[in-house]
Amino acid sequence: MSFVFLTDQYVYKVKKPVDLGYLDYTTLEKRQFYCQREVELNRRLSPDVYLGVVAITQEEGNISIDGQGRVIEYAVKMRRIPQEGMMNELLAQNKVSSEMVNRVAQKLAQFHRQAETNASISAFGGLDTINQNTEENFTQTEEYIGLTISRDKYDHIKNYTETFIQKNTPLLQKRLADGRIRDCHGDLHAAHICFTNGISIYDCIEFNDRFRYCDVASEVAFLAMDLDHYGRADLSRSFIAAYVAESKDTQLLELLDFYKCYRAYVRGKVEGFQLDDPFISADEKTKVLASARRYFELAESYIIHER
Repeated sequence: MSFVFLTDQYVYKVKKPVDLGYLDYTTLEKRQFYCQREVELNRRLSPDVYLGVVAITQEEGNISIDGQGRVIEYAVKMRRIPQEGMMNELLAQNKVSSEMVNRVAQKLAQFHRQAETNASISAFGGLDTINQNTEENFTQTEEYIGLTISRDKYDHIKNYTETFIQKNTPLLQKRLADGRIRDCHGDLHAAHICFTNGISIYDCIEFNDRFRYCDVASEVAFLAMDLDHYGRADLSRSFIAAYVAESKDTQLLELLDFYKCYRAYVRGKVEGFQLDDPFISADEKTKVLASARRYFELAESYIIHER
């Protein structure tokens, strides 16, 4: 979706001119708009990281940032945060503690309390959107059957998802009525959390409101699932317990396995999309393929057969 350029102090993120179905960056005007949206939305959780939008200009063959000449592109300018503080890096080194995930849970619960909600946002928690989101997952992975996911696994997860939604319609409708659908982060996994001066949660979804307007249970499930992915079910349980204690939202526990399955499937799908990216090397695609398959296996592991 983007090219990311790193300097010692700053990060410049340039959106690729692509249409992936769920996002459209095909015109310069759209890329400028979504750069501005990215800054606006991410300042909610990382106000000191997102510095603004800069123009990339060209004059007499020279390309500059905020220079003279014709604007050829736009970039999100961010303050660079330490790689060694990223949760995914720390998880790989076994350096994440229960106390750390508890602090993330508390920050997330506070954010969800303050996050915008209204009739328009709440509508995205309705059955039509839930069905659209899940069905889109399956439609967009059909071409990867036999590559990233087996036919049996695909059918198993699809049948479980459809059955769960049907059986739990009253619960899903109650979540909407109770105001649990919020303008969330939308992409809350370990690689988007940094333990620096405090906790920075960055890179939320700006390109499609439908993916960001969701039940807070879905957002909690996303990070809980990712902690499971890293083999830290203990931290996943601590994170969930801390969030429930802070939010008093015990009802979300009834939806966690469903949303964990959904979120793991999303991660497997997105990893698989990278196999079509001409800018990614063959060696990297080998890693991507293995990662996609692991996420789909994890998605299936959340299915409780008696439901």
